Amino acid sequence: MSSVLSTSTSALIAFQRALATVSNNVANIKTDGYSRQTVDFATAPSVNVGYGDVGTGTRIVDIRRVADQLAISRLLDSSGELARLEKLSTLSDRVDALLSDTATNVTGVWSKFFDAVNGLSSNAAATTERRDMLDSASTLVDRFKQLNNSLDSLNSEVNNGLLAATTEVNRLAAEIAQLNGAIGSKGNAAAPDLLDRRDQLITQLVGYTGGTAVIQDGGITNVYSAGGQALVVGSTASQITTAADPYQPERLQLAIKTQGMTIVLDGNALGGQIGGMLEFRDRVLTPAQNELGRIAVGMATTFNQAHAEGMDLYGDMGTDFFNLGTPKVSAHSGNTGSATLTASYGDLAALDGQNILLKYNGTGWEATRADTGASVAMTGTGTAADPFVVNGVRFEVGGTPGLNDRFLLQPTGAAITGLSVAITDPSRIAAANPVKAGADLANTGTGVLGKLDVLDASDPALLNPASIEFIDANQYTIDGAGPFTYTPGQAISANGWSLVLDGKPAAGDTFTIGKTGPGSSDNGNASRLAGVEDAKALSGGTVTLNGALGGLTTQVGAAARSAEYSLQAQQVINDNAQAARDSVSGVNLDEEAADMLRLQQAYQAASQLISTAENMFQTILRAVG
Repeated sequence: MSSVLSTSTSALIAFQRALATVSNNVANIKTDGYSRQTVDFATAPSVNVGYGDVGTGTRIVDIRRVADQLAISRLLDSSGELARLEKLSTLSDRVDALLSDTATNVTGVWSKFFDAVNGLSSNAAATTERRDMLDSASTLVDRFKQLNNSLDSLNSEVNNGLLAATTEVNRLAAEIAQLNGAIGSKGNAAAPDLLDRRDQLITQLVGYTGGTAVIQDGGITNVYSAGGQALVVGSTASQITTAADPYQPERLQLAIKTQGMTIVLDGNALGGQIGGMLEFRDRVLTPAQNELGRIAVGMATTFNQAHAEGMDLYGDMGTDFFNLGTPKVSAHSGNTGSATLTASYGDLAALDGQNILLKYNGTGWEATRADTGASVAMTGTGTAADPFVVNGVRFEVGGTPGLNDRFLLQPTGAAITGLSVAITDPSRIAAANPVKAGADLANTGTGVLGKLDVLDASDPALLNPASIEFIDANQYTIDGAGPFTYTPGQAISANGWSLVLDGKPAAGDTFTIGKTGPGSSDNGNASRLAGVEDAKALSGGTVTLNGALGGLTTQVGAAARSAEYSLQAQQVINDNAQAARDSVSGVNLDEEAADMLRLQQAYQAASQLISTAENMFQTILRAVG
């Protein structure tokens, strides 16, 4: 009788706990990261009664979570990559919107400015058209600055995102290390809820840093970043921190503190949200800002060159229409020498906008690309007479450099900061050609004045009067110098100007070149200014300014679309990984319902056995009573 009672009691308790486990599974069906739990039964130790062994019931040997570590690892890898692409795509879309939206992009105000220049070429002496051109120029400069400031704000957002992310990474790593200690002390007997909690924290951590988790003996899990840096080893957590960039203090870098050392991490060392932010800054934001600056430099420089070739309403040669700053050079915070670098723009066609690292190796200077480390060709000696020239930028070295002193050259990244309209007086717009040509009324040939161009506005003799006299149809003199051979249609050049005649001059025909007077309505230089947007000034003379502006929009748009397509593909991969994990560890209501019915019936049967034991006991009491 007692054996029946003890056996049925063990079954009753075991089935009660098993039902509680089913209830816990159902209660956590919506809990993120929860792994369903199952009960393992085993027979209780049997008792020898002389003629043989008699069983004493059942017992619960383990309540374990149902998990496939392979599926968990796959989901972990996938979720880190998904977080990286989500952050990269979101931020890239914002840059794309800035450059493509008509309310914020440069294209619209760029077109309005050159439309105003075209309007001036139609009425070069009109004050209204001149004022409209200046106003449009100011609007264009303001838009460049506004867009550049918006990109700077995105850089500040990345900094704030890095600060917030490092705080979360350190918190998560510390809690994972603490759980590792608790789980490791219990070995294989660790509570399933502790294991689920740790897995959930690791998923969150990898969402920030990318990477993977490796299980060690005793159930301890080590976590590594996407670049292989140890974030959690056993019960010890590394600490991620931020530090100012040694060249650009306004940009934050990441470093890891581990084993008493602080190691600066590059952009490839971390994935997840942090990796997405760093990749966005290095591969989308900085190139876009550099290219926007290159377009501004190209437009301002080319327009200034053309404007210097004209004459204003006061009869003076044109000055700079736009003010433009110089390339930015930043010294490394650890430099030991006294060297200073002064940079200026040189060959516009060679300007590519790539940031350059300049390093003194003890015997000379070497240049490498800041993003890839690839060597960059450099000429010159660094003196004022023979400056160093690299990628269209000239720079001179002053002072004495120390060994391994380094400087960051940003040719165009900060160029827009110094951009402004240089003139305020509409009459200072140099719309006229500085020289004009005339034909003697007594000429007898068919030669008529054609195109008059300024080849060199800096020629000191440009505005000097000049007389072209033909000895015959094939020879001419200039102010008595010559004779020079003439072929119909060829350009006649002197004093920085060039003249083409149509028709065929006769002997004695005379043409004169003289300075354009004040108040002229000539539009020769205004037409030249209107063509600046289509000038092939960039990329070795193969890309127009207008083309470069469209190329910037295309470049950023392509980066944003690429990130979006990758995100969509990764979302599918992640969904499949989540489904694979849930197929093993997720709570299935149908399965839980079936278990509940089976356990309920077993519980009722055990209860009936206890009732039977009680009846047996009552029968004995009545028999001896």
